[in-house]
Amino acid sequence: MKISQRLSFALLLPSGFFLTVTARPQPETVVSSAPPASTASTTPNTAAKAAGKLYFGSATDNPEFTDAPYLAILSNQATFGQITAANSMKWDATEPAQGTFTLDAADTIANFAMGNGQLLRGHNIVWHNQLPSWVSEGNFDNATLTSILQNRASTLIGHFKGDIWDVVNEPFNEDGTMIDFVFTETIGPSYIDIALKAARAADPSTKLYINEFNIEFPGPKSTAMQNLVKDLKSQGTPIDGIGLQSHFIVGQVPSLSDLQANMEAFTALGVEVAITELDIRMLNVSIPEMEFEEMLAQQKVDYQNVITACNNVEKCIGVTVWDFTDKYSWIPGAFPGQGAACPWDDNLVKKPAFDGIIAGFQ
Repeated sequence: MKISQRLSFALLLPSGFFLTVTARPQPETVVSSAPPASTASTTPNTAAKAAGKLYFGSATDNPEFTDAPYLAILSNQATFGQITAANSMKWDATEPAQGTFTLDAADTIANFAMGNGQLLRGHNIVWHNQLPSWVSEGNFDNATLTSILQNRASTLIGHFKGDIWDVVNEPFNEDGTMIDFVFTETIGPSYIDIALKAARAADPSTKLYINEFNIEFPGPKSTAMQNLVKDLKSQGTPIDGIGLQSHFIVGQVPSLSDLQANMEAFTALGVEVAITELDIRMLNVSIPEMEFEEMLAQQKVDYQNVITACNNVEKCIGVTVWDFTDKYSWIPGAFPGQGAACPWDDNLVKKPAFDGIIAGFQ
């Protein structure tokens, strides 16, 4: 492990503002001595917009704002036209104590996106994870918990107005039943209706989404989400879109036809869709270089197929990767030994997957 000296930089953003950042030391991660690099001559957001999509974007998180070379890529609107705050808008980060809102970290990301002319995706209002203990263990009655949820939606969406919000995140189990947590236990499934209506009241112009994983292909979870959309629409609850997270494994991505047909099953219900958290991980990154290069080639095909599916569906509005570089990917922490999931490597070099993204929009 080689540790470099901590350095400060004054970074000129495309917006014309200077941002002073400090480059923090990073351990060197070597998977392959010379992985094939991208040969594409255009940029993803440019390609997405040329294809009629609203954006190609990336998630980011506040610790990464100490990395000047990373920010230079993230701030380029030709590369990324949309930003998602990976953690700083979640409940534990924004309301650690009841009625006490801490929005500085989220403001940093929102202001960065605004300064660079990038759309902002809020993430999220209610989820069964990353809840502060005062919510999960508060023993509130139905009326009080309803008021707490409405206040959160009103405060967060009222503060971060304008673009898109994942209002409800991951409501389903794999078998299509609803996740059991404090809101379903106290309020029941109608917590979703309550959250969406409060979000619409807070900002009528914001697109309201439900975001979920493993609904990118036909199955009980996807069917449950489609039935939820039907129910919400039948009772007049506002719902604009469904987020298909798309955390995949190299060589195990659903077929192009399945991906496209599943998106069309959602859009036929009168909602748009977006790919919201795309990454395609390798199950083993400690492999010989030749095998690693073969995996990179397959990863390129996989990325291209996912993007092509969105490109083929008129109401698939855009694609977001769950951070663009392996340097900050969540995968190694969640799945030890796995990784290399992003279109840029640990050294911020574009991988063949980048070319797959460009090809998918063409």
